[in-house]
Amino acid sequence: MIVLKELLRPEINDLIQANNWRELKEVLSMWPAPDIADLIKDLENKEFFILFRLLSRELAAEVFSELDYDSQARLLDEIGDENVLKIVASLSPDDRTEFFEELPGRITQTILNRLPPDVRKESLQLLGYPDNSVGRRMTPDYVAIKPGWTVKNAIASIRKNAKKAETVNIVYVTDKNSKLIDEVSLSSLVIASPVSKIESLMDEKVISISASAHEEEAARIMKRYDLIVLPVVDSDNILLGVITIDDVIDVIDMAVSEDLQKTASVMPFETQYSSANYMTLFKKRIVWLIFFGVGGFFAGSIISFFEDTLGKFVALAFFIPALIGTGGNTAIQSSTLIIRAIALEDVSPGKWLAVMKKEILVGVLLGAVLSAVLFAMSYLWMENLLMSAVIGCSVIFITLWANILGSMLPLILTKFRLDPAVVSSPMLTTVIDVTGLMIYFIIAGIILKTAL
Repeated sequence: MIVLKELLRPEINDLIQANNWRELKEVLSMWPAPDIADLIKDLENKEFFILFRLLSRELAAEVFSELDYDSQARLLDEIGDENVLKIVASLSPDDRTEFFEELPGRITQTILNRLPPDVRKESLQLLGYPDNSVGRRMTPDYVAIKPGWTVKNAIASIRKNAKKAETVNIVYVTDKNSKLIDEVSLSSLVIASPVSKIESLMDEKVISISASAHEEEAARIMKRYDLIVLPVVDSDNILLGVITIDDVIDVIDMAVSEDLQKTASVMPFETQYSSANYMTLFKKRIVWLIFFGVGGFFAGSIISFFEDTLGKFVALAFFIPALIGTGGNTAIQSSTLIIRAIALEDVSPGKWLAVMKKEILVGVLLGAVLSAVLFAMSYLWMENLLMSAVIGCSVIFITLWANILGSMLPLILTKFRLDPAVVSSPMLTTVIDVTGLMIYFIIAGIILKTAL
């Protein structure tokens, strides 16, 4: 759509210049909300506000929910309090909750106080759930039917409530106390006899999730069972709402962004890069950089500690980058594989012994091949058998150690309910730099001093 947006920008500008609002409104009414948001967010303020005001209330609410926070704030500053209230009230409950989460508390409270009572009550209920919980993501707009109804009655109820519901592809069967019993697909209702009872279509295999569960748990469940909508219940199994696939995609996107930031040793932030100011970026990066600086200092102190060995065998310094680089890359490879396996629930802390056995074998094989390569290269360069032996032995032990450390650390963190993504690439390489140098100089001291 980016290409189409650029192609149509001149046409949009011409319509604005000609004050041809009727045609503009007609053109925009045929566009999907995400594409309109993509178009108008890059426009100058005047064009931005004009195009937004041309949208119907329903479409305006959809477009507003697709805009980034900065564009939303820019719009709200301009359109006036009454229009703000209309837009916020028109948002779907889950989108409205997400919008309130981005606002300062004082502004949120001001808007809430001026919303219609039913909308305010609904918003306060969703905001009352913990951050990152399913309750914050769900919408209470769903269609429920009773097991004693006929298919004809159920379809009539769906038709009556469809416009208010988030989705009608799946409807939920509840008892008189709103407890969830089962779910029925719209397709099964369509093909069933109109006089059939709903209970005859039930298999009572409905999958649900607690409103207090973490939103990433909803993503895992929906992925595992290939669901497009998941019912949300309380501790008494009373149906509270539903969470849909579009919300789950947002959760997955945020989780991936967070993991990537952690992998690069950047403290996670939820805003987009373009919306983050320089102080936010500074604060999110400086802590880890200080840690790495201290780690580099310790690596230097290791070299200083083995100064006598290095002074007698200066050639040892030539191979430091190759050895610690090999160790760091090995650790990153193994940690990446294990972190991904944990995310896919392929391995768990309980399988640590099987993982260690496998990684020891892999580490030995990797070390043996790398040892042969570096031994040959060092001997061809220096023609010193003892020095080449030091290089060959060191790379075996460094590779083995790095492989074990890279695979075990994510499992240990998971065991203690910590995020394994914290084992970032720079963090691992810093640890391997320090420990790898120790291994290198200890082996060098043993081999060279014994030989001499």
